[in-house]
Amino acid sequence: MIKRPAPGPLRRYWPLDPGVVFLNHGSFGACPRPVLAAQEELRARLEAEPVRFFSRDYPDLLEATRRRAAVFLGCDPAALVFVPNATTGVNTVLRSLAMPGPGGTDPWLRPGDGVLVLDHVYPACRNAVTWLAERCGLRVREARVPFPLADPGAAVDAILSAVTGETRLVLLDQVTSPTGMVLPAEEIVRPLEDRGIPVLVDGAHAPGMVDLDLDRLGASFWTGNAHKWLCTPKGAAFLVVAERWRDRVFPGTISHGWARRRPGQSRFHALFEWTGTDDPTAVLSIPAALDFLGGLVAGGIAGLRARNRTLALRAREILCEALGTAPPCPGSMVGSLAAVRLPDGLPAPDAATAPHLDPLHDALFERYGIEVPVISWPDDATRWIRIAAQAYNHVDEYRYLAAALDELRHRRHP
Repeated sequence: MIKRPAPGPLRRYWPLDPGVVFLNHGSFGACPRPVLAAQEELRARLEAEPVRFFSRDYPDLLEATRRRAAVFLGCDPAALVFVPNATTGVNTVLRSLAMPGPGGTDPWLRPGDGVLVLDHVYPACRNAVTWLAERCGLRVREARVPFPLADPGAAVDAILSAVTGETRLVLLDQVTSPTGMVLPAEEIVRPLEDRGIPVLVDGAHAPGMVDLDLDRLGASFWTGNAHKWLCTPKGAAFLVVAERWRDRVFPGTISHGWARRRPGQSRFHALFEWTGTDDPTAVLSIPAALDFLGGLVAGGIAGLRARNRTLALRAREILCEALGTAPPCPGSMVGSLAAVRLPDGLPAPDAATAPHLDPLHDALFERYGIEVPVISWPDDATRWIRIAAQAYNHVDEYRYLAAALDELRHRRHP
């Protein structure tokens, strides 16, 4: 039996199961102990005097968090509100654009209009588009982005060439979920916005993985998670809306902000600030996460991004060499995730388990203690292993994964 690697030196900051080699930060993130402690302090403050917290403390805490996050994202604080996750952000925009605008003007999305998505789209967001299309008579078109691909320009061309005269909205994945590619978002967004086609960027993985300057990006709508690569508690995400759209975008729950706002507060902020009583401490922990990650390695968060990307590229090399497969995209399109094509000979789904369970995922976890996603895309016959690289990971963990895959492939497992 191959030997499991020791934990990396930075893993002590995360309360991860010591019996698991955790190579799947991309799915749900993982929150470090100092950030969890900051959240617990906020929760204790809330529960000590809930009325004081929500009526007096919360507005100022939220505004301070907004301003800190806006600097990190490179956007105007006036454009930024918080949502529980990027899927909520996508749904919020989609439903808002299908509703009448100010003064009863026509919805932006009307029967017969087209919404363009990628074939790499996150399935939950594809479902949201399909749901809306069925109810509003929209037409959904899919841009087929080649994968593997040798040049980022091929992705740009595939998306822009899929736009038609009926396209009224493009849903763009900034970092693709099934394939882990960082798309050249600016080269896609600008030509579309210049043509009057608004872009909704699903940046679920982007905060903490790629350098962000949302004002420069210029998308009409952008949403991204804080709980993934920024390592906040679950329930913290961003929604950024360009000024020209803010009077059209509404939260899923209409509450007090519809008719009441604090002095100097915009209606946009008021609508999203209070949609009912819940626990806001995940969002309010964003500054603590930025502080923690900013002090973890030399160079702050930019240094951590570079460190994680270097590790992801090295891990991809190790797996490609072990499995005899080629890297599916240029290194310039790799952030903290990387997908590697799986060859034949490994445990595979059958009709009874596909597409929900992959026996290879279970075998890696049960026999080797490795947590890593196995993804079937674009069909059940084509499978990828998607590795993630976060501060707590180190290169020997990917060598261990490669050895485990080799053992399973050649049936040398116990």
